[in-house]
Amino acid sequence: MTGTPDIVIIGSGMGGATLAAGLAETGARIVILERGRQIPDGAPSRDPRRIYADSAFRAPETWLDAKGQGFAPGNYYNVGGNSKFYGAVLIRYRAEDFAEMAHWDGVSPAWPVPYEDIAPFYDRAEALYRVRGDAASDATEPPHGTAYPHPPVPDEPAVAAVRARLEKAGVRPFSLPLGVDIDRWLAHGATGWDGYPDLRDGKMDAETCGLAAALRHPNVTLETGAEARRLVAGPGGRIARVEYRQDGEDRHLTPGSVALCAGAVQSAALLLRSEVANAADQVGRCFMNHNATALIAIDPRFRNDAVYQKTFGINDWYLSDGAGGKPLGNLQLLGRVTPEILKIQAPALPRAAASWISRHAIDLYAISEDLPDPESRVMLRNGQIQLCWRRSNMTAHRKLVARTKRAFRAAGFPAVLSRLFDGRVPSHQCGTLRMGDDPARSVVDPDCRAWDHPNLFVADAGVLPTSAAVNPALTVAALALRTAQTMRRELST
Repeated sequence: MTGTPDIVIIGSGMGGATLAAGLAETGARIVILERGRQIPDGAPSRDPRRIYADSAFRAPETWLDAKGQGFAPGNYYNVGGNSKFYGAVLIRYRAEDFAEMAHWDGVSPAWPVPYEDIAPFYDRAEALYRVRGDAASDATEPPHGTAYPHPPVPDEPAVAAVRARLEKAGVRPFSLPLGVDIDRWLAHGATGWDGYPDLRDGKMDAETCGLAAALRHPNVTLETGAEARRLVAGPGGRIARVEYRQDGEDRHLTPGSVALCAGAVQSAALLLRSEVANAADQVGRCFMNHNATALIAIDPRFRNDAVYQKTFGINDWYLSDGAGGKPLGNLQLLGRVTPEILKIQAPALPRAAASWISRHAIDLYAISEDLPDPESRVMLRNGQIQLCWRRSNMTAHRKLVARTKRAFRAAGFPAVLSRLFDGRVPSHQCGTLRMGDDPARSVVDPDCRAWDHPNLFVADAGVLPTSAAVNPALTVAALALRTAQTMRRELST
């Protein structure tokens, strides 16, 4: 590492790692600053109690909610970012998500770029992350330029039986596009991957794919335990200095360009702390977080002996409610909720009851779009992150949960329990540094360049103009590759 790299990338999650992979072949001197460190090989990666109850991997930090009350946000700071724990669902936004769309409680605005502009980068992202999928199985799937690199992860017998029951009831499950080598994953332990940390055991995450590709090039350097503290603007509005803290020392770099990829909340907080990129008072606004509900469908006659479970989703109600009404959202299987996990989530539940429910149930995850609202935002309060999330579009979410319950009852599951996810815990956080074509209402332009600073780019979920109702990881990766193309053009000149 030198003090004057060509590019500094802040964050090694899905955006930062993919951006680095897209830039590595240029020969530019690239330094990646990651505040966390690599998860060690000996970590308790398959122990649900250590992961979910003891919070062995979560950062010991506190944010404030809208009322000023502290809470633990459940974020992870590691090499690879939150993708180390993600469910590896690498699904595209639907083509319709890039256009204006009316919802039950408002309107989702159009992106400044259409799906067709992003589609080639989706193709490249699916190749980089070695996605397993079957595009033909989902009627809402947008056009692909290339086929998925690998066939879908197979249903386990119990899951296949549920799929067949749903199809008989008139529902059309599709194979989730997944970034996981199931044979490699299971060789290291008989668990699912959803929510479990990846010790480079077969999950296609930011570290094992994007970062691994970038670090094969000697011009790319990863600095761990390096927390960016401040960006300093110089003449012409260019970011002239990146200040960070590493090993107890304050350090700095003077880069040619800076790419901010610390995640929607932390990226916004860094810009607010630095007092840059905010001439229009848009930094931190329009925070979005999917409305999400966990469901458990129970049938005493059903025997669930699945290990990983998470292989299909349902988009029957994604573009409409199925009866000509407005969109509801996406439904997908959760990773297997074992008795241990169920007990952690419901401590008062007797162990025998938890075992019985787990044995006779299938676990689901319903997500609906959260609409952008300028008053839903990330702020700093005495230097501490304050997250003021205002839920939206809950009419659609309630309808989605009700529609899901009807479908599973029709498929022979007489009891379907549900619980709305805590609104204070970010899940699929996005939107705080929105991309747009109007500098008065956005933070970055359609190339993800900050309006106020010609050498500052953002390549994480903060730039997403809308949340849609599917997992954002692949869209973040595609936009990062698109941003890399813009930065490559500038490097060549």
